[in-house]
Amino acid sequence: MVQLKVNGVAKQFEGDPEMPLLWYLRDLLELTGTKFGCGQGLCGACTVHVNGVPTRSCLTSLQSAAGKTVLTIEGLSANGTHPLQQAWKQFAVPQCGYCQSGQIMQAAALLKEKPKPSDRDIDEAMQGNICRCGTYQRIRQAIKQAAGVKA
Repeated sequence: MVQLKVNGVAKQFEGDPEMPLLWYLRDLLELTGTKFGCGQGLCGACTVHVNGVPTRSCLTSLQSAAGKTVLTIEGLSANGTHPLQQAWKQFAVPQCGYCQSGQIMQAAALLKEKPKPSDRDIDEAMQGNICRCGTYQRIRQAIKQAAGVKA
Protein backbone atom coordinates (compact mmCIF):
# COMPACT_ATOMS: atom_id res chain seq x y z
CA MET A 1 0.00 0.00 0.00
CA VAL A 2 1.24 3.47 -0.92
CA GLN A 3 0.56 6.29 1.52
CA LEU A 4 1.04 9.95 0.66
CA LYS A 5 -0.49 13.36 1.24
CA VAL A 6 -2.19 15.17 -1.61
CA ASN A 7 -3.07 18.81 -1.07
CA GLY A 8 -2.79 18.29 2.68
CA VAL A 9 -5.02 15.21 2.82
CA ALA A 10 -3.68 11.76 3.72
CA LYS A 11 -4.30 9.21 0.93
CA GLN A 12 -3.78 5.47 0.51
CA PHE A 13 -3.48 3.51 -2.71
CA GLU A 14 -3.58 -0.27 -2.88
CA GLY A 15 -3.14 -0.66 -6.63
CA ASP A 16 -0.08 -0.92 -8.83
CA PRO A 17 2.70 1.10 -7.15
CA GLU A 18 4.24 1.76 -10.59
CA MET A 19 1.16 3.70 -11.73
CA PRO A 20 2.19 7.22 -12.71
CA LEU A 21 1.26 9.82 -10.13
CA LEU A 22 -0.45 11.78 -12.94
CA TRP A 23 -3.04 9.04 -13.50
CA TYR A 24 -3.64 8.64 -9.79
CA LEU A 25 -4.28 12.38 -9.45
CA ARG A 26 -6.47 12.71 -12.54
CA ASP A 27 -8.31 9.40 -12.76
CA LEU A 28 -8.69 8.33 -9.15
CA LEU A 29 -8.67 11.59 -7.19
CA GLU A 30 -10.34 13.56 -10.04
CA LEU A 31 -7.84 16.41 -9.71
CA THR A 32 -7.92 17.22 -13.40
CA GLY A 33 -6.02 20.51 -13.28
CA THR A 34 -2.78 18.56 -13.79
CA LYS A 35 -2.61 17.73 -17.49
CA PHE A 36 -1.13 14.96 -19.61
CA GLY A 37 1.08 16.48 -22.28
CA CYS A 38 3.88 14.42 -23.73
CA GLY A 39 4.15 11.53 -21.26
CA GLN A 40 7.94 11.87 -21.31
CA GLY A 41 8.51 14.69 -18.82
CA LEU A 42 9.51 17.12 -21.56
CA CYS A 43 6.63 19.59 -21.72
CA GLY A 44 5.80 20.35 -18.08
CA ALA A 45 2.01 20.21 -18.39
CA CYS A 46 1.93 17.60 -15.61
CA THR A 47 4.06 19.57 -13.13
CA VAL A 48 3.14 19.21 -9.47
CA HIS A 49 5.20 19.72 -6.32
CA VAL A 50 6.48 16.65 -4.49
CA ASN A 51 7.88 17.67 -1.13
CA GLY A 52 8.06 21.22 -2.49
CA VAL A 53 10.04 20.32 -5.63
CA PRO A 54 8.49 20.78 -9.09
CA THR A 55 8.07 17.26 -10.45
CA ARG A 56 6.79 15.77 -13.69
CA SER A 57 3.93 13.59 -12.49
CA CYS A 58 3.81 11.61 -15.75
CA LEU A 59 7.23 10.12 -14.91
CA THR A 60 6.75 9.79 -11.16
CA SER A 61 5.44 6.47 -9.92
CA LEU A 62 3.18 6.30 -6.91
CA GLN A 63 5.85 4.20 -5.21
CA SER A 64 8.38 7.01 -5.56
CA ALA A 65 5.83 9.43 -4.07
CA ALA A 66 5.18 7.18 -1.07
CA GLY A 67 5.41 9.02 2.23
CA LYS A 68 5.71 12.37 0.47
CA THR A 69 3.54 15.46 0.15
CA VAL A 70 2.07 16.27 -3.26
CA LEU A 71 0.71 19.69 -4.14
CA THR A 72 -1.39 20.16 -7.28
CA ILE A 73 -2.81 23.32 -8.86
CA GLU A 74 -6.02 22.66 -6.91
CA GLY A 75 -4.04 22.69 -3.67
CA LEU A 76 -2.13 25.84 -4.58
CA SER A 77 -5.39 27.75 -4.26
CA ALA A 78 -8.81 26.17 -4.54
CA ASN A 79 -10.45 29.50 -5.35
CA GLY A 80 -7.79 30.97 -7.67
CA THR A 81 -6.51 33.63 -5.27
CA HIS A 82 -2.82 32.69 -5.31
CA PRO A 83 -0.78 35.72 -6.51
CA LEU A 84 0.36 33.79 -9.59
CA GLN A 85 -3.19 32.85 -10.53
CA GLN A 86 -4.26 36.48 -10.13
CA ALA A 87 -1.33 37.71 -12.23
CA TRP A 88 -2.11 35.08 -14.90
CA LYS A 89 -5.58 36.60 -15.19
CA GLN A 90 -4.32 40.18 -15.13
CA PHE A 91 -1.92 39.57 -18.03
CA ALA A 92 -4.32 37.26 -19.92
CA VAL A 93 -1.59 34.62 -20.03
CA PRO A 94 -3.60 31.60 -21.19
CA GLN A 95 -4.45 31.25 -24.81
CA CYS A 96 -5.56 27.62 -25.11
CA GLY A 97 -4.72 27.20 -21.40
CA TYR A 98 -3.69 23.56 -21.56
CA CYS A 99 -0.17 24.00 -20.19
CA GLN A 100 -0.98 26.71 -17.68
CA SER A 101 -1.40 24.67 -14.50
CA GLY A 102 2.06 23.21 -15.06
CA GLN A 103 3.42 26.67 -15.83
CA ILE A 104 1.94 28.08 -12.62
CA MET A 105 3.24 25.20 -10.51
CA GLN A 106 6.75 25.66 -11.96
CA ALA A 107 6.53 29.41 -11.33
CA ALA A 108 5.34 28.86 -7.74
CA ALA A 109 8.44 26.75 -7.06
CA LEU A 110 10.62 29.48 -8.57
CA LEU A 111 9.10 32.17 -6.37
CA LYS A 112 9.53 30.01 -3.30
CA GLU A 113 13.23 29.65 -4.09
CA LYS A 114 13.77 33.18 -5.47
CA PRO A 115 11.06 35.59 -4.32
CA LYS A 116 12.37 38.41 -6.55
CA PRO A 117 13.57 36.64 -9.72
CA SER A 118 15.40 38.29 -12.59
CA ASP A 119 14.43 37.68 -16.22
CA ARG A 120 17.28 35.18 -16.39
CA ASP A 121 16.04 33.36 -13.27
CA ILE A 122 12.57 33.14 -14.79
CA ASP A 123 13.84 31.94 -18.16
CA GLU A 124 16.04 29.27 -16.56
CA ALA A 125 13.33 28.01 -14.21
CA MET A 126 10.63 27.95 -16.86
CA GLN A 127 12.63 26.56 -19.80
CA GLY A 128 11.30 23.02 -19.36
CA ASN A 129 7.67 24.10 -19.57
CA ILE A 130 6.42 24.35 -23.13
CA CYS A 131 3.57 26.60 -24.22
CA ARG A 132 2.37 25.66 -27.70
CA CYS A 133 0.67 29.03 -27.99
CA GLY A 134 3.90 30.90 -27.25
CA THR A 135 2.71 33.07 -24.36
CA TYR A 136 6.19 33.19 -22.81
CA GLN A 137 6.36 37.00 -22.57
CA ARG A 138 3.04 37.14 -20.73
CA ILE A 139 4.18 34.29 -18.46
CA ARG A 140 7.29 36.29 -17.55
CA GLN A 141 5.21 39.43 -16.91
CA ALA A 142 2.82 37.52 -14.68
CA ILE A 143 5.64 35.98 -12.66
CA LYS A 144 7.20 39.40 -12.17
CA GLN A 145 3.84 40.85 -11.13
CA ALA A 146 3.27 38.08 -8.59
CA ALA A 147 6.79 38.65 -7.24
CA GLY A 148 6.35 42.42 -7.06
CA VAL A 149 9.20 42.95 -9.52
CA LYS A 150 8.95 45.76 -12.07
CA ALA A 151 8.19 44.42 -15.51
